[in-house]
Amino acid sequence: MLFAGAIVLSDQLTKAAAVKWLTYQQAVPVLPGFNLTLMHNPGAAFSFLADAGGWQRWFFIGLAGIVSTYLTYLIRLSEPSARVYRAGLVLILGGAVGNLIDRLRFGYVIDFVELYYRAWSWPAFNLADSAITLGAGFFLLGTLRSAEAPDAVKG
Repeated sequence: MLFAGAIVLSDQLTKAAAVKWLTYQQAVPVLPGFNLTLMHNPGAAFSFLADAGGWQRWFFIGLAGIVSTYLTYLIRLSEPSARVYRAGLVLILGGAVGNLIDRLRFGYVIDFVELYYRAWSWPAFNLADSAITLGAGFFLLGTLRSAEAPDAVKG
């Protein structure tokens, strides 16, 4: 759980730095294929429901609250030996809470990492999104491992 807190803190610090040092929607080239570009995302991943009219803020806040509570329950329920599974849950929890804080404070999520190749561009994202994505991979791998060793996860 301490690691989830570190993810939240790191996420919020990087977003604060992006807000302080970047200009909204102005790309700052870092490397070929990688810009820092401050964006506001009122929707979910890949700007899903970004133009929904405002109700999505409260929907995603409620969803993140429910998911975060359930993830905390699963972390406490899981066996310490199920390290990959637990790491996945903790990464997802940290990312979910990081983005939840943005939604509560601003009504949108702050994104600033932009990857691109020629005219193609991946939607902007942040550290919390990265933690959620990495966590999902660990969760799936840990779940597959626990299917092979049923004692790894209770319940």
